[in-house]
Amino acid sequence: MGEGVLEPGQSLPPMRELAVTLGVNPNTVAAAYRTLRERGVIETHGRRGSRVRPKPATTGREKVRVDVPEGVRDLADGNPDPALLPPLAGAFAAAAERGDREPVLYGADPVDPELARLARAGLDADGVPAGPLTVASGSLDAVERVLAAHLRPGDGVVVEDPGWGRTLDLVPALGLRTVPVGVDDEGPLPERLRAALEGGASAVLVTDRAQNPTGASVSAARARALRAVLADHPGTLLIEDDHGHGIVDLPLTPLAGVTRHWAFVRSVAKAYGPDLRLAVLTGDDVTVDRVRGRQRLGPGWVSLLMQRAVARLWADGAVDGPAVAAAYRERRDALIGALAARGVAAHGRSGMNVWVPVPDETGAVARLLHAGWAVAPGARFRSAAPAAIRITVSTLAAGEVGPLADAVAAAVGPSPQRSYV
Repeated sequence: MGEGVLEPGQSLPPMRELAVTLGVNPNTVAAAYRTLRERGVIETHGRRGSRVRPKPATTGREKVRVDVPEGVRDLADGNPDPALLPPLAGAFAAAAERGDREPVLYGADPVDPELARLARAGLDADGVPAGPLTVASGSLDAVERVLAAHLRPGDGVVVEDPGWGRTLDLVPALGLRTVPVGVDDEGPLPERLRAALEGGASAVLVTDRAQNPTGASVSAARARALRAVLADHPGTLLIEDDHGHGIVDLPLTPLAGVTRHWAFVRSVAKAYGPDLRLAVLTGDDVTVDRVRGRQRLGPGWVSLLMQRAVARLWADGAVDGPAVAAAYRERRDALIGALAARGVAAHGRSGMNVWVPVPDETGAVARLLHAGWAVAPGARFRSAAPAAIRITVSTLAAGEVGPLADAVAAAVGPSPQRSYV
């Protein structure tokens, strides 16, 4: 593979057959295949055997990005508005002062009690089922730990399409198989989820709100339909990502509790700052216990200093959630409305991004860059979904909406309503 002899998508010979060909022990070949799966170079399809992945997971979708020249407005980075993030100095100073009085030593409780109390109160208010709680280093870390706690190489994982690019890379990097399921403005499509589960998928990843890149948010009606599908497959591992907490004014409609094994992840990156690598994870007893056990064998715990600082931010109401959500909603709605007036369909029900289906993704990105606007190519976020571009509106000023909409319309051309599934 390293020499390019095997093409992407090409099937690999059975392990015993290859062992005979090479004159080595079958266990040696099995170990090599396992390493290649773990590195995301090959993927396993049960009895159909293994094949070279069309795109090795280790290359990463992050490489599918736009270099932003000087003077070009960057609307591709996916970052929150720094002006809406809270100051951190006071919270960390208070946490450090407590740490001076009560240093954290080996053997300490890995979860700060005040953080746990505040997190549990918020989860209860949003209807997330009761369950044990732990802390991970961000939402992707939590998702990775839950997947590793339950699944084996070759297992299928339902992912949103379009969906978060780093998740689309993570799943195959763990030796797992992505099973793309389309989404619309209200979340994953129930019948496509049903088909994926009937086809043997073992786990489902769902973004509840502020879905990246489309802005989808699971509605109450969609949640009922998805729960009905999951209820027919109670052995499915369900993972929900609520990274939009604190920046979205749409209510949460959780799916958790329908299946035997579930995890609900709530991170602080979007509302409080990406450098706060912290996410709260709750779930069923078995799932959380496995995550805690594996965490103890690695990093041990997430910094208690960080946890105490976040707890202080929560307790002090450092982020005005409704005001932040309203600011992002105003920017999204302004751009979507301006594009609609120019005959361009766009999506963005929640969060800080607008998803624009386009007939020619590469051409649209290039033309917008030439016009002074950098946007993210949809290839970073999709598997089988149609071409599109993602525009991050978190820092979009009112005076920029019209010129940006003009540039997008010129780059993609007026079009009838396009679906992004």
